[in-house]
Amino acid sequence: MKLEGTVFKYGDNVDTDVIIPARYLNSSDPKELASHCMEDIDKEFISKVKSGDIIVAAKNFGCGSSREHAPIAIKAAGVSIVIAETFARIFYRNAINIGLPIMECPDAAREIQPGDKVEVDLDSGVVTDVTLGKTWKGQAFPPFMQNIISAGGLIPYINSKD
Repeated sequence: MKLEGTVFKYGDNVDTDVIIPARYLNSSDPKELASHCMEDIDKEFISKVKSGDIIVAAKNFGCGSSREHAPIAIKAAGVSIVIAETFARIFYRNAINIGLPIMECPDAAREIQPGDKVEVDLDSGVVTDVTLGKTWKGQAFPPFMQNIISAGGLIPYINSKD
């Protein structure tokens, strides 16, 4: 599976409270959550993000609470993948469970710049910054995880097995 988009870049310790602020957790509607995605860290994100775009971050992306609202908001905003140096473990699990591709690739996360055009091959784990003309090898997705993501998350994947 190949993904491509324009990069929005953030630093270390982007927590779930800035991905989707707690004041919006009274809704579980993905569209409503998406409309407030990243607003406490980047007020222009939701007006600029386009379907397929990519979030790149430094260390410990998704730290904080264990709420699934954070990856749901990112996915519903149209982000195709999040690339980071590292992820908070609960965010990593929640992202896969709701069908949001994420990839740890420290060198790419450090070198990719905001606004760069990036392509990601989930099968091989190759990240290519088309703007910089550089390629890195990230953590490839095992086939079973790709199946979960392709199905739209863990529950749709399990339901498809009936």
